[in-house]
Amino acid sequence: MSMFAVTDASQVFNLTDAAVDKVAELMAAEETTDTLVLRVAVRPGGCSGYSYEMFFDSDISADDSRVDYGKIGVVVDSASRDLLKGATLDYKDGLQGAGFHIDNPNASRSCGCGQSFS
Repeated sequence: MSMFAVTDASQVFNLTDAAVDKVAELMAAEETTDTLVLRVAVRPGGCSGYSYEMFFDSDISADDSRVDYGKIGVVVDSASRDLLKGATLDYKDGLQGAGFHIDNPNASRSCGCGQSFS
């Protein structure tokens, strides 16, 4: 039995295979990989109203939604859940630059940097 309130977390937030691979690579560089998950959240701020926040975390709340992609756990807090529902994290590595990108169907507009939305 899981201690997490998982209401089909895969419907809350998704990762592409490229994002899973990159997150796994970054987690492997951490010393406490077994206890870490990727936390994805939305916070007020940024040039469009909300900004994305992603970091490794070992403090998981009972009301977090969690989904596992192999050895990678991803959690979304209850306050961010509705704003991230159906969003997908991707990782691109190309000539134009490398980095994570969130495709969020709930964003009505986003800024040029791609880190904030409304």
